[in-house]
Amino acid sequence: MVTRRRIFNKYLIAGVITGAGVTFQTLTTNSFLSSIDSPFINGVVRSSRALFTITSTVIDYKFSLYGLNPHTDDYRLTLSELHLRSAKRILTMCEANKGIYIKAGQFVAAIRQVPKEYSTTLSSLQDHAIPFQFESIKHVLVSNLGLSCLSEFFFSFDEVPVAAASIAQVHHAVLVKDRQEVAVKVQYPGLEYQMKFDLVTMSLLSKSVGWIFPGYRFQWLVMEFEKSIASELDFIAEAKNLERIRVNFKDNSMVRVPNVFWDFTTRQVMTMEFCRGRKVDDLEFLKERGISEVKVAKTLAEVFAEMIFVHGFLHGDLHPGNILVSPEGKNGFSLVLLDFGICKQLNEDFRLKYCELWEALVVKDSAKIQEIGEYFGVGKYSRYFPVIFTGRTIDSKSALGEGMSVEERNNLKQELKSLKMEDISSFMESLPTDFLTVLRTDGLLRSLTSKLGAPLRVRLLAYAEYALYGLSLKADSKSDSAIEVVLFRFKIGLRYIQLRLLFGILGLVSWVENIKHTSTRRFKDFLASAGFVVRNLYRPLLTA
Repeated sequence: MVTRRRIFNKYLIAGVITGAGVTFQTLTTNSFLSSIDSPFINGVVRSSRALFTITSTVIDYKFSLYGLNPHTDDYRLTLSELHLRSAKRILTMCEANKGIYIKAGQFVAAIRQVPKEYSTTLSSLQDHAIPFQFESIKHVLVSNLGLSCLSEFFFSFDEVPVAAASIAQVHHAVLVKDRQEVAVKVQYPGLEYQMKFDLVTMSLLSKSVGWIFPGYRFQWLVMEFEKSIASELDFIAEAKNLERIRVNFKDNSMVRVPNVFWDFTTRQVMTMEFCRGRKVDDLEFLKERGISEVKVAKTLAEVFAEMIFVHGFLHGDLHPGNILVSPEGKNGFSLVLLDFGICKQLNEDFRLKYCELWEALVVKDSAKIQEIGEYFGVGKYSRYFPVIFTGRTIDSKSALGEGMSVEERNNLKQELKSLKMEDISSFMESLPTDFLTVLRTDGLLRSLTSKLGAPLRVRLLAYAEYALYGLSLKADSKSDSAIEVVLFRFKIGLRYIQLRLLFGILGLVSWVENIKHTSTRRFKDFLASAGFVVRNLYRPLLTA
């Protein structure tokens, strides 16, 4: 009786929250709100909209799936429809609330562990940013740089932004001094107050959802987002991140990182060298310039593998707008990295363990994978690491990059049917924050390499090679003797040689496949051209 009463009370509270949300939603349509320029009232409106959206979404899940057998096709179809319906609902809310909510939607879309209906639907937010009027931007510039007018520092300043994102927009300008072309990134006014209000709302909502529906726990997601967005609003911290990554890649001719102009940089304004290029996923541009999409994907994978496994300092916002392809470079192109607001210093112990995990994934050492899973605190869920990162099951017989056989895929489907939302929540909550960061980055990288048409093997080989290299850089402990250090490096060297041989074989296989693919494509193009010529040759005879 007590249990029933508790359940009733929870649903009653959920219903009251939804009702309150509906009331506030109705109020937002009133014309008087649009005439009031009050950050507090706007915050209440955004919060009420979020309250209604999230609460109604969770209740939708609970009641739509009630009584359905999780092992049936009907359940899976209903669940997929629910995911899509809920994702669209959240997309509408993010578009209406703008600002931090757009960023939150982008953050969720980049996590591969969310259902594909969410990642696909919310990915549209990557290009969903409406720039502010220039007068508002000019006010931020003047107040931050201590100017009476822009012409004091800028010979020219384009009022129309070259790019707009969820928290800032970028303008092209030319400095009075040296006529240097620069990109000026300006934070939207009032964003810090808005951020505090919205983050409190998100935190309260996630806690409320977890209390009303214990299987649906998203506090870990809100905490990760809160950390990333707080650092992103400080442009001085971003400029320092930029300079650190610039130093890390100073000897890499394939990577360009712009200079920072510190005299014109504050917490809300960042001025840097203007770099030209096109988005990394602009396939038409790559084709026009004769730049190989697969080579771009390979370079991209190697750059981010070096960040994760070697530097231990990671650019955490890997979407196409932050990576440009410039036609200038040693091999006909180079990558231009931008937007360093979300960067992560990985713990050194985590970096080394993550290197070991990738070595175990490549050689299919299931015992080692289990051991590292215990270290990361995920226990039995570590058996899904190979699926998450390499597309193979832990018992797979397939080669690296080949994916799963039909039998393995069917077995995995049956196994996953037993997992509940609570299991996924437990898995994500157990992971260290550094792991969540690399998971998100890996999801973004996989999306980009896929768009560029690169086989899965390209990313896997880059990760495996740099993981071994990262292990060889293990800091020499004061307790290690000189002999132990030499033996350790010797063992790493042997493993590195073994993997290099494996990579060579896999690379040869990949090269043969590429040659086969290229030859087939050229032969088809030849046949199409020949057919066109023949048709034109005989057309007069056929029409005579």
